[in-house]
Amino acid sequence: MAVKQTAGRDSLGNFAPKFAKLNDDVLFGQVWSREDKLSLRDRSLVTVTALMAQGLVDSSFQYHLTTAKNNGITRTEIAEILTHAAFYAGWPKAWAAFRMAKDVWAEDAPAEDAKAAHQRSMVFPIGEPNNAYAQYFIGQSYLAPVSTNQVGIFNVTFEPGCRNNWHIHQAKSGGGQILVCVAGRGYYQEWGKEAIELHPGDTVNIPAGVKHWHGAAPDSWFSHLAVEVPGVDGANEWLEPVDKETYGKLK
Repeated sequence: MAVKQTAGRDSLGNFAPKFAKLNDDVLFGQVWSREDKLSLRDRSLVTVTALMAQGLVDSSFQYHLTTAKNNGITRTEIAEILTHAAFYAGWPKAWAAFRMAKDVWAEDAPAEDAKAAHQRSMVFPIGEPNNAYAQYFIGQSYLAPVSTNQVGIFNVTFEPGCRNNWHIHQAKSGGGQILVCVAGRGYYQEWGKEAIELHPGDTVNIPAGVKHWHGAAPDSWFSHLAVEVPGVDGANEWLEPVDKETYGKLK
């Protein structure tokens, strides 16, 4: 399939019509279209490497990085391509190329990058995987003790889509829990009521005996401090998971 390009005519059609024609019709219309000789993906690889080697990290380089992405070169592959080329083309040129490539492939950043960004957005640590309570969560959660004296305070972090099961904080008197939201976006819902969207700074008071769940929004990491309210004979009663239909209504 022929590659159609009009950048030459759009930018230089009146000033240098011959150059514009060669750019649009020959370079892209013919050379780039010879997929029987070299795939578009491989042509992108060669072009990006050649431009980086010359230090040409301008708008045209960004165009070819975007084209490379569209032609199937992944975030991992472009990082390896630029790293390899750095030893032959020059380290400063690679740095300049990486700055632009990072922006082009930003939306393909792995979950670990999103987790790191979430950590930077709050003062409390994410902590370790909450393995001891994993059976009561859908998705991965993390736990970081903030205070274990006088009153228990824990920073609980949920990856996107993670939520705990319906549960009840039982106590003969007193008891319950307070949630103080510190980062990301999440939800809290009591049995028989609509879910409440939570943001940093929001506080939720959960009396003992109330069936509820809380967790992250489908597209966001979420952290809250869980404050244990002192009570007599306090205990958690874990119940059924939050079903897909209930959670699927949330945005």
